[in-house]
Amino acid sequence: MSALPATAAAVPPSRSRNRAWGKFKRNHIAMLGLGIVLFFVLLAILAPFIATHDPLQTSFTTIRKAPSASFWLGTDELGRDIFSRMVYGARASLMAGLVSVLIALVVGVPFGLAAGYFGGWTDSCISRATEALLAIPFLILAIALAAFLGPSLTNAMIAIGVSAAPKFVRLTRGQVLAVKNEDYVQSARALGASDLRIIGRHVFPNVMPPLIVQATITIATAIIAEASLSFLGLGLQPPTPSWGSMLNTAKNFMTQAPWMSIFPGSAIFLVVLGFNLLGDGLRDALDPRQEK
Repeated sequence: MSALPATAAAVPPSRSRNRAWGKFKRNHIAMLGLGIVLFFVLLAILAPFIATHDPLQTSFTTIRKAPSASFWLGTDELGRDIFSRMVYGARASLMAGLVSVLIALVVGVPFGLAAGYFGGWTDSCISRATEALLAIPFLILAIALAAFLGPSLTNAMIAIGVSAAPKFVRLTRGQVLAVKNEDYVQSARALGASDLRIIGRHVFPNVMPPLIVQATITIATAIIAEASLSFLGLGLQPPTPSWGSMLNTAKNFMTQAPWMSIFPGSAIFLVVLGFNLLGDGLRDALDPRQEK
């Protein structure tokens, strides 16, 4: 995803926000993405009220039952209701995506600000370390870190967040390089403002739009990564429901009970699609080059 140019400082924030929201509302694909994301968020929040069964309750009389009025999406190899497990599994997937990206922002943005603003040896050291991490495929790095830390959802989120941080370092650095020579930054420097004040009041607010877009898209990547780690046994541990661990179990019953894999796989597809559409819509809405 290409980075956005810095927003103009002369545009009043309220007017800029209203214009961006108006452009976003006119984008029907973006609104569809927002609707999908909100649907899964509500599903996760209201899980105790939506689930029709206890997601951990086993029953040897209902093993691998096909979808029916009693079990809307069927049951798994232990007789547990798949619909209820999927509803609770949404919590793990969304939390993994959001927390992982928050970790990536907290780790990556300060380094990117320092590299872009101060330059020199600071930029060289941070950039070389970032390039070294970016040379390792994202999922491979996440798997290695998760295996080192140990299997759990918390460790998986840390591993995904650290693995995604280099993207935010590079994006933030590029945006700061475009902003730091603007007239309003030079004026603040001439008036004697400290570097910390310039970064906090003038630089960081103007690099936020592309970071918001990148964060939204990275949430989708983090959800896939969490599902992959859970599939490999490095994420949320059974019997707690997770879409990735449900797929791991379902791979052994592809012919006997295909619904065990179809529904969790479809949920991952839809939520990732929703965040990608939302991210594309935010990119278009926050891009000052877009006139519509």
